[in-house]
Amino acid sequence: MKELEPSENPDLEQLQLFIYLIPVMGFFPSLWTLYRRQGTAKQQAVSRLSVTLAFGWLLGYILLSTGVQGSEFWNIRLLFINGMLTSGYFLVSVGLMVRLWQRKPPSLPGISGVAQGIVRKHLS
Repeated sequence: MKELEPSENPDLEQLQLFIYLIPVMGFFPSLWTLYRRQGTAKQQAVSRLSVTLAFGWLLGYILLSTGVQGSEFWNIRLLFINGMLTSGYFLVSVGLMVRLWQRKPPSLPGISGVAQGIVRKHLS
């Protein structure tokens, strides 16, 4: 039985794009796609966006967690901001999945530009 390439089956490609946009877990297949320089232009773009969002969230999470350890006065405030950052990351990812389900391009103003510029330069 012949294996189908994602580019031959639009539903399979759509599923692959959904997987790339899963918060935290989608980072790994996205990074793998970029590292191997495989996939269609759309897959590459969604992978770059996913990696950019995950790196941004991780950087913010680490910085805020470090701040919580260093300050008793700001402790609750930084934990609240950290929770808001994590919730925002998950909501943005779900919003991008909804746009993908509606067959619209999954993009974010500003962040997509960073993903196409910086991440493309270093990973693609």
